[in-house]
Amino acid sequence: MPSFAGLSNYIQLFTLDPFFIDSIKATVYFTIFAVAGSMLYSLVVAMLLNRKIPARGIFRAIFFLPYMLPAVAVYLGWDWLYRTDNFGLFNYILSLFGIKNVLFLAHSSWVVPSLAMVAVWLCGNMIVIFLAGLQNVPVVYHEAAQIDGANAWQRLWNITIPCMSPIIFYNLLMSIIFNLQVVTPALALTQGTPGNSSRFITFLMYDYAFRRGNLGLASAVSFLLFIMIAVFTGILFSTSKTWIFYQGDRK
Repeated sequence: MPSFAGLSNYIQLFTLDPFFIDSIKATVYFTIFAVAGSMLYSLVVAMLLNRKIPARGIFRAIFFLPYMLPAVAVYLGWDWLYRTDNFGLFNYILSLFGIKNVLFLAHSSWVVPSLAMVAVWLCGNMIVIFLAGLQNVPVVYHEAAQIDGANAWQRLWNITIPCMSPIIFYNLLMSIIFNLQVVTPALALTQGTPGNSSRFITFLMYDYAFRRGNLGLASAVSFLLFIMIAVFTGILFSTSKTWIFYQGDRK
């Protein structure tokens, strides 16, 4: 019969568990890299795909395709790119410039940025959303700015970004929530190694529940993850009024 454990599971996580604090650090570290990289990458690609270029539809499909692929298959494919032997493409390219092998997935300093790079490559959905937002930016604003002598950077910063701010907010929010729940890279590639540098919170929850059979600790971890997501979401919403612009607003 199950019995009420009170706060004992939470106390164990913060005082006795050797992995929990490390898992928080790894998750936040990954989220920072993945969110910043995916936001910048998807916005730049969307702006390029919004221009009148040959075969624009084909390029749009190519950049969206990674999002449609099975995540485990994608990470296993990138594992080949990251390998340290002669079959690893990235290290082979580096060797052509006389650079020694980089332990992308076997060094604590490289593993999280390497996994975050894959997450950035997979953000085709964000590219599509940014592209839809760019197509809704009123052309008359840019035409008026050009007449006034504004250059491309000034039009981007003063027109495109403010008009896109609701879309930026949505993509930022969804990216934070999604990446805080990261688990596939740890399951498919690293198993939380090296050390605890890629032992993300969701992987720790999986480990407790399905490998160790400790559903109490797994439930405690999942609730704390919910609290973490709520905190980040609350911070984002509380600051949104200072930088989100809606057409028709009067400030």
